[in-house]
Amino acid sequence: MDSLITAAARALAAGDPFGALNRVALRNDAPALALRGIAMAQLGDLVRAKALMRSAARAFGSKEPMARARCIVAEAEIALVSRDLGWPAKALDAARVTLEAHGDSVNAAHARYLEVRHLLLIGHLDEAEHRLAERDPPHLPPALQAARELLVAGIAMRRLRTKEARDALANAGRAARQAGIPALTSEVENASLVLNTPSARLMVRGKERLLLLEEVEALLASKALVVDACRHVVRDAGTVIPLARRPVLFALARMLGEAWPGDVSRDTLVARAFRAKRADESHRARLRVEVGRLRAMLSPLADVSATKHGFALVPHRAREVAVLMRPVEEKHAAVLAFLADGEWWSSSALALALGTSQRTVQRALDALAEAGKVQSLGHARARRWMTPPVLGFTTTLLLPTPFPGE
Repeated sequence: MDSLITAAARALAAGDPFGALNRVALRNDAPALALRGIAMAQLGDLVRAKALMRSAARAFGSKEPMARARCIVAEAEIALVSRDLGWPAKALDAARVTLEAHGDSVNAAHARYLEVRHLLLIGHLDEAEHRLAERDPPHLPPALQAARELLVAGIAMRRLRTKEARDALANAGRAARQAGIPALTSEVENASLVLNTPSARLMVRGKERLLLLEEVEALLASKALVVDACRHVVRDAGTVIPLARRPVLFALARMLGEAWPGDVSRDTLVARAFRAKRADESHRARLRVEVGRLRAMLSPLADVSATKHGFALVPHRAREVAVLMRPVEEKHAAVLAFLADGEWWSSSALALALGTSQRTVQRALDALAEAGKVQSLGHARARRWMTPPVLGFTTTLLLPTPFPGE
């Protein structure tokens, strides 16, 4: 490897893409193409970066498998940053195996961390945690140490293990400062903001307040009966009753939880649960049936008692009933949660991350665009969507990942 390539590589490792381009911008050999691709990725031109990395991989060819595998790993990272979640995971896994076989354990670890990031984005926490737990090579560079600790923190936050998340972010901050890469330090600081901004709203006895993530963790570990409108479950510290597939039952449970210790009138329950403007006898009959179903579902935790005017929730063991809600109520909140990370998303990537159909996501994006809540760039398959983050709030609880015990 010649001196210019070595100097450009050192500049990129230090987070200096312009310094790298000053040395290799006019060269078209395989190493130079790869370094130019990484530099363009650091500068944010992801389309050009992707094209350069593919050209570099072709230029290296089958005679230089390790260099080609490194290009594939770099291309996978570019795809991840550009939210191309449909990028072939098998290619990344094959590149990781090649790197391990040739003794490049550091880049192999980087490839595995990219796999974990992908799994984290699409909500596969169990698999992400399993992959991250695999043995790491000794003496990881500081930048990779920071990347690993960020993944640990991301999983811990979604698992509602806030102490573990804080410890991991502290470790990531030290590693990022040691690496001396400003962009990495900024990423750690942004991740730390999630723990210090409201993650949910709490309603108890008709009064609302905002909760930090660690307060949500404490609430779910308490003896309170929680009607969780973030995950559509009713739960206490030891039992979880899922109602995500029973929207009418959950709507009834939420209304009863918000009114506790009081009751809710039959007309109000009919109007909000069935969206009926006027309650007739058929609605009241249906209400009796649905309340009976809800009573059966909640029997391990609470009873639904009839009162003179309607119905009331009566916990068996809990002394308090709390309703946990998203920080911002929005029909398409899950879509907004992903878009709020500041990256440009395609509708296909959103559909993959949310586990729903692309057409459903497209309808949601059209509705949000009409309301002025999102903006798009490009056309047809190249169209991407983004929205600025909601200031003062974190969207961690809007991500489609289960709470512990579900």
